[in-house]
Amino acid sequence: MNAIFLEANAAAGAGMGMGTMVIWLAVMIGIMYFLMIRPQKNEQKRITAMLNDMAVGDSVVTTGGFYGVILDITDDDVIVEFGNNKNCRIPMRKSAIAQVEKAGDAYASTEEAAPAEPKKSLFGLGKKKEPDKLEDK
Repeated sequence: MNAIFLEANAAAGAGMGMGTMVIWLAVMIGIMYFLMIRPQKNEQKRITAMLNDMAVGDSVVTTGGFYGVILDITDDDVIVEFGNNKNCRIPMRKSAIAQVEKAGDAYASTEEAAPAEPKKSLFGLGKKKEPDKLEDK
């Protein structure tokens, strides 16, 4: 019995101490938190905010990939109209909504789009110069 106890003490003294193992365990738990748990919580907060911010008339994409428009919203459910067929209205859970686009966003982005400037190449080489304009005096 004493031989087993002496071998255990010798192995512990030669290798890592108990304090070092606790520090490594804490470091590994910290890495797991920052790489796995924290991003998942942030994504869940984003999804919850998106679902709470939905309004009637918003365009949505379901988790099944269907595009529709919200007609009515209750606490846990929404009624979505799919396609141009006015008879295709389906009630579904809010959790089945994958993406929401506000009703005014799509129209505003197409209407206010400014003409794009010509792209410049790397380090400004190869860009076209406009001819000088002559002014009448």
